[in-house]
Amino acid sequence: MNILDFLFSLLALLFLLRFLLQATNADFYNPLSQAVVKASDVICKPLRMAIPSFRNFDFASLIVAWLVCVAAQAIMNTGLLNAIGLLLWVGLIFMLQVLTNFFIFCIFILVLASFLAQGAYNPVLALFSQLVDPLIAPVRKILPTFGPIDFSPMVVLILIFLVQDMLRRVAYLGL
Repeated sequence: MNILDFLFSLLALLFLLRFLLQATNADFYNPLSQAVVKASDVICKPLRMAIPSFRNFDFASLIVAWLVCVAAQAIMNTGLLNAIGLLLWVGLIFMLQVLTNFFIFCIFILVLASFLAQGAYNPVLALFSQLVDPLIAPVRKILPTFGPIDFSPMVVLILIFLVQDMLRRVAYLGL
């Protein structure tokens, strides 16, 4: 089941990344952005004709990510098949967990890279920074830096961990 959970999480992350890339106006010409768009175009492109984007939000890719999470929960929790509403709700929670795990991963990678490879350019790190910046920027405005040390990623990580705990509790109540 863990392998199946991992594969569904990766597939959902693909479509969530497509949503985030457009929502954050990330660099479209970044090689990772191009890979995400090409990999998800097969499903998202036809669906975008029926579900148009609104401003910077590609709802077609978000809906596909949610449906992937619903399918994952239907396969892994066969007891939920009788309760469609509960299955849709647990799929939404699973999607949010995938999203929060991705943000945690990105922040950890960016913090480690800031210590190990200062000033070096990497297209993946640049893209991660663009995706995480909308979360970190408001905290940076409030929290002052202490010399070269920026504590805003730590504050955002704590907030994400609190959100994850809340999602686990809500998922536990739903099941």
